[in-house]
Amino acid sequence: MKYDRFHGRVSGSGRPCEAPGCEEAGEFRAPGMRPGGFDGPGEWRWFCLDHVREFNSGYDWFEGMTAEEILDAQSPVSGWSSETRAFRPSADADAAPRWADFDDPLDAISARARMRRNDYARAQEATGRGIPPDERRAFEVLGLGFDADRKALRSRYSALVRKYHPDRNGGDRSHEGRLQQVVDAYQKLKKSARFG
Repeated sequence: MKYDRFHGRVSGSGRPCEAPGCEEAGEFRAPGMRPGGFDGPGEWRWFCLDHVREFNSGYDWFEGMTAEEILDAQSPVSGWSSETRAFRPSADADAAPRWADFDDPLDAISARARMRRNDYARAQEATGRGIPPDERRAFEVLGLGFDADRKALRSRYSALVRKYHPDRNGGDRSHEGRLQQVVDAYQKLKKSARFG
């Protein structure tokens, strides 16, 4: 494999460009759907020169961040205000397995790996259907499949509001944060072209 460090080109790998319908060689890498984290460095997408330029022109590193998170990321001391990833109590892992639910610790670890694989497969499916990350998160919040129609969206939203709204669940206000996520996700999908 030949690597041209000045242009970011990795030639001779035999990878095709991942842009739909493109038959050029995929010699330039771009961030993939799964970022680096506990399980490794993440994944890359590979594009030809024209498609990597197109990808880069629309890439938003701050996508999905709140205003405070963006300000923190832009701060000159960003990263110094908290422990590094490896020394956090969670070591940047998602929820730890409930060891008591498993007879063998390896079963707990493999269950977590299966969950991560399923999340990755769902992200790939969303990419294949042209669903942007913010809409994908909205589908996940509502617990809907990507093939849901407007009727399914409305009925799922109604069911979740009945479950989480204090006026409907006997005055239990402990789910107000979850209710707000459901409302935001519904508003996002309701305005989406796929439900129009």
